[in-house]
Amino acid sequence: MHPFILGITGTSGSGKTTLITALLPWFRVQGLTVNVVKHSHHPLELEPPGKDSARFRAAGAAEVMVASPYRYAIVRELADEAEPTLAEQVARLRPADITLVEGFRREAIPRIEVYRPAHGRAPYYPGDPSIIALATDTRMDTVLPCLALDDIAQVGGFILALRDQAAAMPGAGAGAARVPELAL
Repeated sequence: MHPFILGITGTSGSGKTTLITALLPWFRVQGLTVNVVKHSHHPLELEPPGKDSARFRAAGAAEVMVASPYRYAIVRELADEAEPTLAEQVARLRPADITLVEGFRREAIPRIEVYRPAHGRAPYYPGDPSIIALATDTRMDTVLPCLALDDIAQVGGFILALRDQAAAMPGAGAGAARVPELAL
């Protein structure tokens, strides 16, 4: 079974993280496990430079694991290695019902764009065929489904319909799902 992967995209400050953060408890109530992959163009500093794990990395460790009874993190120095692809990153995660991705815009996955016209930035959807729906705070003149940004149940239900369609297409993966009809 292929993992169901869906991107949440939009310009900086549009509300991508806010939408994902609101969806996570909704999915949990539905009994689903959700992973999130967030891409960053900045160096990751998970602990201040003076902490032991940062000192281990600075001294040359290829990977450092910080573990506690509550969580663990593995920090791997890429050095001269290429940045791993989204598929390579998802393969590192434990299986989940849904994997939401923020970033990795060059990867071929279906996406929902968070778009707020009042934000003053041009949307991605007219030139990006990976965008299959909009989550927005206003009515839009587009053939794409428009989901109410503040209606988490509607956005979550749309994502579940996509996942179910993808699951019904054996071996097709997340990208094969057709856009579900919305009952608005």
